[in-house]
Amino acid sequence: MKTSINFKAVKADSEIHNFRKKTFDYIRKELTAKNEYWQEEKISDRILKIETYCKQKSGRKLQSNAMPVREAVVVIKEDTTMKDLHDLSRKLEQELGIRVFQIAIHKDEGHWDKETKEWKPNLHAHLVADWQDLKTGKTLKHQSFHYSKMQDLAAECLGMERGTAGSVGRLEAVEFKIQKKEEELKALELKIQGMTAKLGSGQFNNLIIKEPNFFGVQQINLDKTTKNYGNAFRLYNAELLKNSNELDVKNKQITGLQSQSEELKTEISDLKSKNAILLTDPNVFALEKKKYLDSVIDVLEKSIRYERQKNPDYDRSDNKSLIDEMNKICRKLSSDNHIPFSAFEQIFTIVEVAAELFSLLGAGGINYDEPDEITVPKKKKKKRIYGRQ
Repeated sequence: MKTSINFKAVKADSEIHNFRKKTFDYIRKELTAKNEYWQEEKISDRILKIETYCKQKSGRKLQSNAMPVREAVVVIKEDTTMKDLHDLSRKLEQELGIRVFQIAIHKDEGHWDKETKEWKPNLHAHLVADWQDLKTGKTLKHQSFHYSKMQDLAAECLGMERGTAGSVGRLEAVEFKIQKKEEELKALELKIQGMTAKLGSGQFNNLIIKEPNFFGVQQINLDKTTKNYGNAFRLYNAELLKNSNELDVKNKQITGLQSQSEELKTEISDLKSKNAILLTDPNVFALEKKKYLDSVIDVLEKSIRYERQKNPDYDRSDNKSLIDEMNKICRKLSSDNHIPFSAFEQIFTIVEVAAELFSLLGAGGINYDEPDEITVPKKKKKKRIYGRQ
């Protein structure tokens, strides 16, 4: 299944739609319970912080036509999890500076097929992101290859099963396209050959106009015959030129697809090599395990902040209530995101990490107005700037 991600300026009613703050006639209400939501802060609050930071950093107000907050609709699968989307968000920040602060998974939109009467779900997620460049205070500037990178990241984080299944599927799709293009190319070549053969045959004798002269003898009418041939050749030449241009386009498309196919074959080969190394090299296995646990810690931190935001008045004054709430958060993440609960158990064996997580749940997180350096064993954390995870 293909995925895509496309960012546009956020809409005024984005939060109303994304968080289902009112009923819409195009959704199935009985499926709304399957939706999932996460937010770090409201759009209006983030925009105020962006404007303030821009003034502090650049000495100027944010331009009136700037789009500092943008929203993407991402095509997902039935089993796409919030963790997958947090992983994608982290990749977008690391590689493109895009900081996602709201996520909504929608599984209640779609349509009924008119012929089969079957429900066709429109599975997607909304990612609302801060588009500010923290170095300049202005909005991020991306080029075409950056948008291509976004698609790569989305496919990597959402479109693949564990292992190489995603790459294999994409490779098969590309090779199928190549096959179809080659078939179209062959058909075009045959068409051009046929037209060329017609031009050299006697098929155009019917264009010759003969008329009786004064003595009743049939003679060729040069004016009418020349006009017929001229019209016929103009039509055939135009068709030949059109087909030749199509031929060039098809050749270029096939070349591009073949290049993409080779890249995917290389990617699959690299993944197979990586899997082999994982099975034989304990150091590499330990590194990959650390990366995975770091991603679980990341989604756990975000979930803790979200729970505090949703339930600010919940009594967290004693250790038992904190442990109970943390246990519920971890079990929900485990169930919803297919994370082995043993991963959480292992994380909480690290005393410093456990203390940091319970502190986050009990104290409500970090005050972004007072940047602080957070040190967590086995997980590098940069200095926190507003909204940065």
